[in-house]
Amino acid sequence: MTDSLILRHGLQIDPALCSFIEEDLLPDSGATPDRFWRGLAELSQRLGERNQEHLARRAALEAALHERQKRAGPAPAAPEAEREFLESIGYMLPEGPDFLIEPGALDAEFAAAGPQLVTPLSNARFALNAANARWGSLYDALYATDAIPFPDEAPPAGAYDAQRGAHVVAFVAEFLDSALPLVNARHAEVSAYRVIEGAGRRALEVRLQNGGASALLNPEQFVGYARDERSPDDSASALRLLCRHHGLHIELQLDPAHPIGRTHPAGLADVVLEAALTTIQDCEDSVATVDAADKIAVYRNWLGLMRGDLAASFEKNGRPHKRRLNPDRTYTTPAGETLRLPGRSLMLVRHVGAHLSTDAVLDAAGAPIQETFLDAMTTAAAALHDLRRTDSDRNSRVGAIYVVKPKVHGPEEAALVDELFTVVEDALGLAQYTIKVGLMDEERRTSVNLKECLRDLQRRLVFINTGFLDRTGDEIHTNFYAGPVPPKAEFKNAAWLEAYETNNVAVGLACGLGGRAQIGKGMWAQPDAMAAMLQAKRAHPESGANCAWTPSPSAATLHALHYHAVDVRARQTELARVGRRPELRTQLLTPIRLERKLSAEEIDRELANNLQGILGYVVRWIDQGVGCSRVPDLNDVDLMEDRATLRIASQHVANWLQHGVISETQLDAALARMAAVVDRQNAMDPAYRPLLVGAQASPALRAARELVLSGAGEINGYTERVLFAARRSIKTDA
Repeated sequence: MTDSLILRHGLQIDPALCSFIEEDLLPDSGATPDRFWRGLAELSQRLGERNQEHLARRAALEAALHERQKRAGPAPAAPEAEREFLESIGYMLPEGPDFLIEPGALDAEFAAAGPQLVTPLSNARFALNAANARWGSLYDALYATDAIPFPDEAPPAGAYDAQRGAHVVAFVAEFLDSALPLVNARHAEVSAYRVIEGAGRRALEVRLQNGGASALLNPEQFVGYARDERSPDDSASALRLLCRHHGLHIELQLDPAHPIGRTHPAGLADVVLEAALTTIQDCEDSVATVDAADKIAVYRNWLGLMRGDLAASFEKNGRPHKRRLNPDRTYTTPAGETLRLPGRSLMLVRHVGAHLSTDAVLDAAGAPIQETFLDAMTTAAAALHDLRRTDSDRNSRVGAIYVVKPKVHGPEEAALVDELFTVVEDALGLAQYTIKVGLMDEERRTSVNLKECLRDLQRRLVFINTGFLDRTGDEIHTNFYAGPVPPKAEFKNAAWLEAYETNNVAVGLACGLGGRAQIGKGMWAQPDAMAAMLQAKRAHPESGANCAWTPSPSAATLHALHYHAVDVRARQTELARVGRRPELRTQLLTPIRLERKLSAEEIDRELANNLQGILGYVVRWIDQGVGCSRVPDLNDVDLMEDRATLRIASQHVANWLQHGVISETQLDAALARMAAVVDRQNAMDPAYRPLLVGAQASPALRAARELVLSGAGEINGYTERVLFAARRSIKTDA
């Protein structure tokens, strides 16, 4: 923070941030600098003290839980007794009468079923890739990944592999047989797809290689087509056929002149799936924003997305490229009318949690304001540009702003979120409830009070999501003194986890989210393991969730196959008839416990696995400001790591240290060994600074150690205090 602060309405503002707000963000938005700063000052004055009271309440409840666990010793309370205690201290609240959410007009994507992407908003190229992942080539996603078994183990570099391509075409033909079945025929038997006209309507005609004819078993699945002229003097054209299944669009691209199309009997050059219906542009766990300059970069990208003019230039394979937001897609319907479909995901923005403050803006007393207040005002002001747009490429067609709120602990904090956005709406001249909220169910006190959290947000709610990574970190920390936890691989069998995932869907359906808003599931953390994802992630739509997170555009395209395989709306209807199981709230309280004796080899392996992941993530976060990383594990398999996975790993090691499973001497020895491993794994990165230089530990290595040693005392087990201090020190010294 510079000494030359700018004063506005009692606030002391970083000059660069003030300049961005007043000269870049607000012009043509309809809001004035005076209204903006007055609104931010009101947030700080009106809600700042209450926010601090909520944080103090978190700490007091956590202290009460930990003190009880210390007194109980090795025999933790049964879930029923735990529930009784939690109710006595106001941690677990009684549920009120049934209700249905009433968020008003929402964009259609929230009622549909399909993949959701999450991407760091600090990287313009990634943000654009995610926004443009609304449509994805199924041929490309299959060919370039391990999604289906091939004779060769990996996609070849360079020239097209015809044998691999044939496997892809066969897989896609089988998919079309299930999603777009034909009358007494299979898509592999088709010689031509044609649009014919009769009685004033167009229909899809299918010709077969044996000379016969077929058609879609359900002709209403054909919803449009488009012809793409190749050149003004060439009468030939490529034909795009648009069909729909389970509410998602499938585009068959026909072009006999295309390198792939010319090898296909029907000229099928590609099959494009409607994939990432929604994208969360993230200001939180996947970014490293520790000062005003970092926040400006994130806000500038969100502004570009909302204005529609964000661009990113980069070099790929030695050639320059420039990426922009995709335009909408236009078709002619069977009735001859124009059909326009969004070319981009519907975008939401995720703010930081209520526990963070920022010295980019100081209040009248010189104290940093809550960072979430700055996020709220700035991202909403940027979205004013989208609301004022008159073209069809706007983000929200119904005039809403969509915000994801993480790290909410219980109904009182949910109620403060509602009030926060009412203040923002008043400040920016928006109608109340213009700002809609996606609630992350990722903290234990929210999970056990989920229905009441939704009640407080019922006029704004557009989704709930089981953020199981953060939720696991909070579970370890909440029960920190109840005993040692098992190796992480055994967490998936924990009783609380099944209850948590099931309860989230059940509460969402009971509160009317089915067919109207999103019920979501968490991230697939192995970006290169697409075959495993195809096997495992079908469980998400089968659970009744109508969206789930994916780590890349290709993964979103592949995950879309699950929503064609499962009729989510029918599944939700079935689950809603069954209703909620009242025992789930109690089952949520079953702690993760180590129930067996671990061998020395198991302990060493688990410790090494945790520390290698911590170091691999922390070194890039602190030294390079990378908030979401592909971190190779001990077997050099890349895993997606962010602050949620760091929270789990650091809490896991801290728990073992607390309960004597490992010693501090073992910790330090393992840190040194894993530092050498991480240094080797990053040796080819020219920007990488080694964790160990001789016997000297780098700032990143010291921070990783502190994350473990301070893990017991960090409220809720959050990692930001250590990370932010180390990163700011690096930036100061640079």
